[in-house]
Amino acid sequence: MVVKKSAGDRIFDFFNALFMICMIIVTLYPFIYVILASVSESRQLIGHHGLLLKPKGFSLMAYKLVFKNPNIVTGYRNTLFILVIGTIFNILLTSFGAYILSRKNFKFKNIMMVLIVFTMYFNGGMIPRYLMVYNNYHLGNSLWALILPQAISTWNLIVMRTSFSSLPDSLEESAKIDGANDFVILFRIVLPLSKAVVAVMILFYGVSHWNSWFDSMIFLRERDLYPLQLILREILISNNTDTMLEGITGMDDREMVGKSIQYATIIVATLPILLIYPFIQKYFVKGVMVGALKG
Repeated sequence: MVVKKSAGDRIFDFFNALFMICMIIVTLYPFIYVILASVSESRQLIGHHGLLLKPKGFSLMAYKLVFKNPNIVTGYRNTLFILVIGTIFNILLTSFGAYILSRKNFKFKNIMMVLIVFTMYFNGGMIPRYLMVYNNYHLGNSLWALILPQAISTWNLIVMRTSFSSLPDSLEESAKIDGANDFVILFRIVLPLSKAVVAVMILFYGVSHWNSWFDSMIFLRERDLYPLQLILREILISNNTDTMLEGITGMDDREMVGKSIQYATIIVATLPILLIYPFIQKYFVKGVMVGALKG
């Protein structure tokens, strides 16, 4: 049945579409600007002011200089280690915690949930955390300092626990009758039926690891351990591009090429996570809604 829209509905749809188009432009343009600037010729780019709608010339020299920087390669290696190993730890431990807290026959789940939610609002602060990682865990100046203390996110645990709670009890009862233990139930029944929420957890944890730089700045001392985002911060904020400008003489030339390098570094650090996101995005709405409907 075709529903005829009133004049008010059509006006609303028009302004709603116009508003969304404006939001898309405002959101996408900074990224488009960075892409165009990164492939522009440095001398033309430095003299350009205002909107950038097409590259000013064309040059890939900035990308060549970026990949010649050994810190970028080392940063990628460290970030990939943190991303892969950290996300595996995150998903495993969050799944274990969510499974336990979703069991109706677990006596202390309400007390544990109160204690877990408490950590969302109150924590010891940065200095106690620093002392704990260095003195108690002995993880200082180690990539594990960026993985183990952040092994479980309280919010993600609650979302996954809610998703697990929505599964029918009959599945668990049937499995136990067949002799399955909790590990079999979790890995062969619960997780396969919760692919959407697991995909969302991978996205949340993965993006968090990829973008993280503050903990690295606190806990790491050796440059060989720096992740990519900390290298990116040095290049953008500290304007530390000297290692990539060897052989380029003249202050003006170094300044012009240095600006292009900053844009190219942003693309190099952002592109991988953008390429992965579309493969997980289809699970995003479903996974979050499944984990938010039932308390």
